[in-house]
Amino acid sequence: MAAIEPWKMKGELILSCSCQVFCPCVISLGQHPPTEGHCQTWGGIRIEKGNYGDLDLSDINIALMIEIPSLMSRGNWTVGAYVDERADAYQLRALTKILSGRAKGTTHLFSILVGKFVGVFQEKVTYDIDGDIRRLKVPKLIDGEIQPIPGKKAGEPVVIKNTQYWISDEVTVARANRSKFRAFGRNWDFKGLSAELCEIDWSGP
Repeated sequence: MAAIEPWKMKGELILSCSCQVFCPCVISLGQHPPTEGHCQTWGGIRIEKGNYGDLDLSDINIALMIEIPSLMSRGNWTVGAYVDERADAYQLRALTKILSGRAKGTTHLFSILVGKFVGVFQEKVTYDIDGDIRRLKVPKLIDGEIQPIPGKKAGEPVVIKNTQYWISDEVTVARANRSKFRAFGRNWDFKGLSAELCEIDWSGP
């Protein structure tokens, strides 16, 4: 069995889900059910700087599908991922270890809570930043745009800080302007529903 290399991943993550604004899982840490009783989510990761051992993972985009049947903390998640087609075979192998939880560290939670990991596939994954708007595109599969919800102070969005949320301790509350997902046998449209934006700083093992 190959040894697990030290890894790091810094960048940004967006999620768009089936909850009404705002998803209760962030604050309750999965102890409160999603607003619809289940969670259907697509997400995007923009790796600004990352590595797996000596292997550079910087500037790679990832798209995720997560489906949770009830309470997040009860597990039995279904997860799939798309890695940018620009990643080479070595980067794809490393990211598969990280995303499946086998590389331990921050994403080790996946190895505990995921009941079905449908795999990692390569497609063109585009993650665009346009002011406060974030767009994720995987041709014919994902077409999403999220935007933070404005706060009382002009120019500042609503932000949840100092959380114990595994993704990030600071979460910007957002809403989906556009949110279509057609992959892995799913056909979702979460326009107008809950979304979030986080800076990530993940590592392992």
